[in-house]
Amino acid sequence: MDVLIANAGVGHFASIENITAEQWKETIDTNLTGVFNSVKAGIDALKKTKGYIITIASLAGTNFFKDGSAYNASKFGLVGFSQAIMLDLRQYGIKVTTIMPGSVASHFNDHTPSDADAWKIQPEDIGEVVEDLLKMNPRALPSKVEIRPTIPGK
Repeated sequence: MDVLIANAGVGHFASIENITAEQWKETIDTNLTGVFNSVKAGIDALKKTKGYIITIASLAGTNFFKDGSAYNASKFGLVGFSQAIMLDLRQYGIKVTTIMPGSVASHFNDHTPSDADAWKIQPEDIGEVVEDLLKMNPRALPSKVEIRPTIPGK
């Protein structure tokens, strides 16, 4: 089975008054159009092997927040795109799941993870979810998986 994991993201956080057209474009191009391009490039191979597409979105794909116009738009779009292609591609035996994590201790937006991030979801936690999805019985298709830190940060 071929597996395509679309996990890329950029975030520019500013009010609609202050976000620039360039920041908007970079966010949409990376977070949404990049996934579209990856999926389009992989469809033929995935059809042959009844593969799996896993998109990594965000809880920001269903939960909007202040100063999040570009990021929220890209992640809402990604969740919608992922759910639509799930319906398009399952006739070929291709499974599509979107994982929607909350706060992850990652290098997103030039952040350097530290001990202060111990409360956050760790990258290996997302890796475990991916492994579990790939091990599931082929008859089952989790279309969305939401993941939050057990205890929120202060």
